[in-house]
Amino acid sequence: MISANQLRAARALLNIDQRQMAELAELSVPTIQRMEASDGVIRGNVDSLMKLVSALDNAGIELISPDGQSLAGGRGVRLKEQVTRPRIKQPRSFSPRPLERTR
Repeated sequence: MISANQLRAARALLNIDQRQMAELAELSVPTIQRMEASDGVIRGNVDSLMKLVSALDNAGIELISPDGQSLAGGRGVRLKEQVTRPRIKQPRSFSPRPLERTR
């Protein structure tokens, strides 16, 4: 199983865009876009999911399940389940000065 967040993180680790991911997995760009737009675990055609996971594995990405350990070592990404979303400060609103008319 792979989540949309894992897919986006894997692409970031590989420093590739959706088009390049589609080429690696031999899938279409819209398929990758739909997968990344999923909420939680990616659902879809089993063949497409297998191609995606295989392409990530061949590229050096190890998918770690929520309670799994990384056997190969190296860098990875994991999101803790009990973490609250960080609050992002909203930009301060300002009222721009009206533009002066020039003649």
